[in-house]
Amino acid sequence: MRFLSDQDVWQVTVNFLRALGHDVERATDVGLERASDEQLLVYARRQRRVLVTRDKGYGSLVFLSHREHSGVILLRVSPETVEVVHQELRRFLDEHSEEADLSGSFVVIEPGRHRIRRAQPS
Repeated sequence: MRFLSDQDVWQVTVNFLRALGHDVERATDVGLERASDEQLLVYARRQRRVLVTRDKGYGSLVFLSHREHSGVILLRVSPETVEVVHQELRRFLDEHSEEADLSGSFVVIEPGRHRIRRAQPS
């Protein structure tokens, strides 16, 4: 799967996704370290990448402002929960192995569970 990691995603998570065989671009690696959330959503959509973030503000962009996107995964993770969140992320990705499964979806990954919501077009 193809991902774009937001600036706030820890390198350990980027490494984890890469170790699972996923193609992960970091925002900083493509010159977007100072980009707004909207700019990151646009870039990810154009590149057909699912955005991975820890920023809850994307929920407002997706559900209130109806910004188009190719999928968002919100990680609700802390230093104490990183391993269990990674386990849930792996489980989720095993169940949803195609980008098409995530297109238009907002996914929350947290310790022991995940939730999927589909954004409604405006």
